[in-house]
Amino acid sequence: MAVLQIRLEGDPVLRQKAKPVPKVTKRVTKLLQDMLDTMYAADGVGLAAPQIGISERLIVVDVGEGPICLVNPELVHGEGSVIDREGCLSIPGVYGYVERYERVVVTGLDAKGKPKKVDAQGWLARALQHEIDHLDGILFIDKATGIARDAEADESDENETAASSENDAGNTNIGKEAEQS
Repeated sequence: MAVLQIRLEGDPVLRQKAKPVPKVTKRVTKLLQDMLDTMYAADGVGLAAPQIGISERLIVVDVGEGPICLVNPELVHGEGSVIDREGCLSIPGVYGYVERYERVVVTGLDAKGKPKKVDAQGWLARALQHEIDHLDGILFIDKATGIARDAEADESDENETAASSENDAGNTNIGKEAEQS
């Protein structure tokens, strides 16, 4: 299919509330496939249509369990809370810690226009929430603490890993690698 240009922070489309998709058409199905191709080419785990300059409520996610395409996704339930490190394809080289639900239920339509319900936890739950935020004009940096650029992020991880080793704090998620979406 096609690898599309990813819009970067500062592009107004990233701050707009995306419009609902009235019907899943061939154009929408092709766009979802192009979004997957773009996400994989950028080594990401999620992508929302505004990130490619299209203000429509479409997301794609693949955290290693296979691709999920959702049209008009809605977060209908969330529980628990976890703070972990995130990045974003629209803000390359920047990472921060974001509090999100541990488990979510998201509904929407699949690429064929059929109702779909996704019950997710862990990285998949995080990725879904991150991408749905994009549809509402929210970037992860709006919610993040401890924001750092590449070199600072790498140094911070090394310091946290050393501190964890010294304190035997092996049950934290702080050192977990960030995925970009």
